[in-house]
Amino acid sequence: MTQDGTRQRLLRAAGEIISRKGFRAATVREICARAEANVASVKYHFGNKRRLYEEVLQAAFEESIRDHPPDPGPDFPPAERLRAFIRSFVFRLHGSGRGSWFGMLLTREMYEPTEALDQLVQRAIRPMSKLLQERVRELGGPGLDDRAVLFCGLSVAAQCQHFFRSSEVVRRIDPSLRFDRQGLEELADHILAFSLAAIENYRRADSAGGRS
Repeated sequence: MTQDGTRQRLLRAAGEIISRKGFRAATVREICARAEANVASVKYHFGNKRRLYEEVLQAAFEESIRDHPPDPGPDFPPAERLRAFIRSFVFRLHGSGRGSWFGMLLTREMYEPTEALDQLVQRAIRPMSKLLQERVRELGGPGLDDRAVLFCGLSVAAQCQHFFRSSEVVRRIDPSLRFDRQGLEELADHILAFSLAAIENYRRADSAGGRS
């Protein structure tokens, strides 16, 4: 087994275990057993468990972005670019493979923050938030103030996250709601329509000199 192979096995094993149990409950011994690696290999490749976890977060985020790009490019209309962002978000949260760790790891960091959260925000969440605010700005126009752009962006993200974190409740409210590919496309369309209406309401209110 190569050193590079050992490193990748450790990342995969850590992602699988930590996404299921959380950073604090997962042990180095358990991760190494899953990776078929010596316990000392974590120190050799990463330095410690926390650095291993930080690299798992980064790897999961990067793979989810590769699988589901959030921006089709400037040649597309603003509404289509916003839909691409929303679609990327919901598919990344409900993804499969290593990218599927992203949703579970992100949710655990929200509820059980670790020292890795600041780095996750800096490397992944803040750039995505900035990109989302750019989409809102394109749709809302230059008259939309920065605070409104921020809140609209946060509201779009909150809708995407809600359907992931509350998926078991949503299924019980209406079992016809699915989170397969077709269901996620439908969900992306709904979040887009809801968000476009809200942004348009902001835009009209600003043009009229006050918000409704």
